[in-house]
Amino acid sequence: SACQEEPKNFLTHVTALSASKIADGLVDPKLVLSWLLTTLGAPAAFVGMLVPIREAGALLPQLFTASSLRQLPKRKWAWAVGAMVQGLSALAMAVAALTLKGVALGVTILTALTVLALARSVCSVTYKDVLGKTVSKSRRGTATGTASSVAAGIVLLFGALLAIPVLPRLGLVTGGLFIAGLLWITGALLFTRLEERAGATEGGGNAFREALGQFSLLKEDLQLRYFILTRGLLISTALAPPFMVALGVTAGQDNVGDAFGGLGLLVIASATAALLSSYVWGRLADRSSRMVLVFSGVAASLALISLLVFNGFGWLEQIWALPLTLFGLMIAYNGVRLGRSTHLVDMATEETRAPYTALSNTLIGLLLLAGSGFSWVASVYGESVVLGLFALMSAGAAVSGLMLKEVQKEG
Repeated sequence: SACQEEPKNFLTHVTALSASKIADGLVDPKLVLSWLLTTLGAPAAFVGMLVPIREAGALLPQLFTASSLRQLPKRKWAWAVGAMVQGLSALAMAVAALTLKGVALGVTILTALTVLALARSVCSVTYKDVLGKTVSKSRRGTATGTASSVAAGIVLLFGALLAIPVLPRLGLVTGGLFIAGLLWITGALLFTRLEERAGATEGGGNAFREALGQFSLLKEDLQLRYFILTRGLLISTALAPPFMVALGVTAGQDNVGDAFGGLGLLVIASATAALLSSYVWGRLADRSSRMVLVFSGVAASLALISLLVFNGFGWLEQIWALPLTLFGLMIAYNGVRLGRSTHLVDMATEETRAPYTALSNTLIGLLLLAGSGFSWVASVYGESVVLGLFALMSAGAAVSGLMLKEVQKEG
């Protein structure tokens, strides 16, 4: 019966996850929402809160919700509800963009983003568990990689439209928010069609007590510690892009935005990298998610070192230098995302998958919040020092990744 259900489940995962990932690209806080708030006159303080709210809101609650969510024998319903709420939040943002400006817009967008991030935390803590129950080990990376590639192609088209100066960017961004909302709602409806068998519900007691108990997993499982160390060092790939752009501006690249259509620059760079690398990373992850993490660490370190070399020789004044190194970093970033997801699913058992996911995501969320301290380092010592530290972190992740087991060869 499971063999007959898997082709349908595989297609459902690809379509629902593609819709969710496209929506993510259309509601990118680092690029789209920050541009929207700036354009419509929201104070800079609101813009600075976008990424922390998005990242911390999606990761930190998971440790406290994982136990309660384990009481659901079929967790696809939790993912579907989370996706539906994300869709409604995106629609609220779109309405706000049409009707509000300044402080009122900032408050509304941040409130909607908070709700969206909390809903996303539910999706995140349940998705890997559902994936592990409904798709075989040898095809999980392919499913997520295919969805990432499909989404990257659509977001790349969105970036290209933003780069065309004759089209109204505000209208495109607002329309993108509406489309994102509809995509999340569609993905939620599709996900309910998964053929998911009822799973174990043990460990679904008091959420706070269970959350504290999950920290003991760090002492019990050496491989979990290596995984969290590797993933923690690889947050450098997520934190580096703003500092790369700041360094480019300092080096005389303030004309880059005009040359590439302003907002379209980073959208095009990140989407192209995801489009070209995600499927390949997914296929490699099915063979060795451990080596995907190692290669991603090496690639990120090389991209950041290249940027520093370009800066040292004065080459960042060339129009190709910053986009090229940003493209290289985003390839590594997509490898990190696919490698860590596949490795965690294959490393854990059905009973430990949800608590492992919640614990690792919560610790990474704390590290991302601590990563805001790099802004102080940059203000005192400059962006080059911060990027050098990120290069060292990425290289360290490659070393710690070698300590991980080849989980695809187990069982």
